[in-house]
Amino acid sequence: MPKSRIRKKADYTPPPSKQAAAIKLNSRSWVAPVMLAMFVLGLAWIVVFYVTNGSLPIEALGNWNIVVGFGFIAAGFGVSTQWK
Repeated sequence: MPKSRIRKKADYTPPPSKQAAAIKLNSRSWVAPVMLAMFVLGLAWIVVFYVTNGSLPIEALGNWNIVVGFGFIAAGFGVSTQWK
């Protein structure tokens, strides 16, 4: 059986190196404390509402106090989108 021809490959030359651009993440230091404060405030609002049988946070709101507590928690999630 005849031998196949051997192709001569060119020597590998790496592409010219690019200067790596430093990625600068503007870490906002206020985001994490505000996010955690909103979570804790919302949770505390709901817990106080249940422990006091609806008389403490704002009695006039009645069961809407739960919505206010979850509103604080939702605001915490909204703030968390700013975290880098």
